[in-house]
Amino acid sequence: MLASHCSKSLLLPCNVVVREDEANRVRVEFMDPNAVLELVGKPEITQLAAEVRQKLSRVMAALP
Repeated sequence: MLASHCSKSLLLPCNVVVREDEANRVRVEFMDPNAVLELVGKPEITQLAAEVRQKLSRVMAALP
């Protein structure tokens, strides 16, 4: 999918923030890819965003 839509794949938000909160706990946050890629208006890109979101959610669930 990324190979066929290289320029649109640049929109794929893979931003990850790792920070320490006020209680000295480490927080990891990801940007929701659906929020940006829905703007493209292409069903195949929306599907890609859903797949990426699902994978990021699994990563979040695996974090301690």
